[in-house]
Amino acid sequence: MRFMVLVKASAESEAGAPPSAELIEQMNQFNAELAASGHLVQTAGLTPSAEGARLLWFEGEAEPNVVDGPFAETKELVAGVWILEGESVAEIVELMKRAPNPDRQAGTIEIRPMVDAL
Repeated sequence: MRFMVLVKASAESEAGAPPSAELIEQMNQFNAELAASGHLVQTAGLTPSAEGARLLWFEGEAEPNVVDGPFAETKELVAGVWILEGESVAEIVELMKRAPNPDRQAGTIEIRPMVDAL
């Protein structure tokens, strides 16, 4: 089963601040371990929401409304993703408990099972 792991954005990531060299080094090692164990399918960081757009559909309207970033509510935004293979949410939770956080920053990681094509 595949899982999407969403790393929630922070004020720093939304400002475009790059991660520390220590975090990058630790994250590369962590991702290498996930790949070696057969769990890693893909990983990606996202640019700040100021570089993106949202499409909003309203009831009764044929076309979506396009809203350019940045978007408010940083806690609702995503800064990066992993797509992982595993047997259960519990397995992925245990893997992600080892995710690097050398600066002990507050943050949120959300884990969601993926649905194959409908």
